Amino acid sequence: MDTLIQYRQVLIDGTIVTVSLAVLSLILSIVFGLCGAFAQLSESVTFRRLGLLYTMFVRGVPELVLMMLIFFGGQLLINDMGRVTGLWGYVDVNQFFAGVLTLGFIFGAYMAETFRGAILAIPVGQIEAAKSVGMSPRQVFANVTWPQMVRYALPSFTNNWLVLVKATALVSVIGLHDLVWNAFSAGRSNHKLFTFMIAVLAIYLVITALSDLALRWVERKYNVGTRKA
Repeated sequence: MDTLIQYRQVLIDGTIVTVSLAVLSLILSIVFGLCGAFAQLSESVTFRRLGLLYTMFVRGVPELVLMMLIFFGGQLLINDMGRVTGLWGYVDVNQFFAGVLTLGFIFGAYMAETFRGAILAIPVGQIEAAKSVGMSPRQVFANVTWPQMVRYALPSFTNNWLVLVKATALVSVIGLHDLVWNAFSAGRSNHKLFTFMIAVLAIYLVITALSDLALRWVERKYNVGTRKA
């Protein structure tokens, strides 16, 4: 315990990086998810195929492989393009940016399926009624689709968020000083790796428990006025 107290700032800094990474990745995944969901529900065959290809590709490739491909492969691609075009010199890809982009891209596919299912759960008659009274597509989305989509999507959304939080541990493999990386480095230097990993376990449990409580509260708020079968 004394060792953990001594290295508390290291753990706090790592936790801040982990939470920031998770939140920004969540925001990006929502953007990707909405685009993927509306692409699959589009009347355009091309958009539907692109949306389906996106979700199939992400769900078929391990997260760690995508993380390394985007970080190492993306860095090689950017620098090769700079060398060929002569527009820029050597670019060192930021680990935090690579982590946010990768996690957002990965979980955007899961969010796309979540949002697609939630939209399909909305009675078609409500959307048709909104259009019949003269609502624009933007008004239909804001007043009819979005509120109900959120209510239907929240249970699966909560699960995706909790999995995303745990997946942030993957960024340690590309050198980002997140909670896992900091704890591993501190534990290895003090020959107390098990102690630090227990601390990491406890911190992740606290983050996920608080997240679950908060999202369950949001779910109750959105379910006010609805009657359960």
